[in-house]
Amino acid sequence: MVIHDDRQYTKNDWRNRNKIKTPNGLVWLSIPVKIKSSHLQKIEEAQVADPKWSKDHWNQLRANYGKAAHFNTYKELFEDIYLKNTETYLSKINYRFITEINKLLGIKTPIRWSGEFNLTEEEKNGRLIDLCKKTNTTEYYSGPAAKNYIDESLFEKEGIKVHWLDYSNYPAYKQLYGEFVHEVSILDLIFNEGPNATKFMKSFNPNSTL
Repeated sequence: MVIHDDRQYTKNDWRNRNKIKTPNGLVWLSIPVKIKSSHLQKIEEAQVADPKWSKDHWNQLRANYGKAAHFNTYKELFEDIYLKNTETYLSKINYRFITEINKLLGIKTPIRWSGEFNLTEEEKNGRLIDLCKKTNTTEYYSGPAAKNYIDESLFEKEGIKVHWLDYSNYPAYKQLYGEFVHEVSILDLIFNEGPNATKFMKSFNPNSTL
């Protein structure tokens, strides 16, 4: 896995926010980010605008998931991640969450930074292909939104197979607050299903096409 954060930061994406489920429906938890007046800043340059975000997020998680079946199992871990956070760069904050959640779920995929690879290509397809080649990647997985710009034929010429992630038809699990909804943070699954969380993730299902 490569964190591709040496590209332009864009607002209203998922990198600084996610949804949780509450008695009043879905609510965004967003990390406030300083935006340069020119709007030309890289993701790796994005810094937190208000250090109180971590305490606010933890209070909301505790209030809305305190009665979840496995909240107390992971309370200490996530309380530590939130309340002892001293990082000011968004990418580093996300890295901490990704690595800790991977450990919890038993995911051992190495994580690297795009800045390690001296990528000079600016065109999106060329840059991704260069990154794949430098990491000896033969299969590239992408979200469906990237179909707007990814040219699969260019990848195929380099021996790289493109796979499109399918976010539909995930199995429902036990949630708080009524009818099941999919569009929530991984924390919702962890707090509700605990050690069984991976049973509801396609990447752990050998029969899944993702």
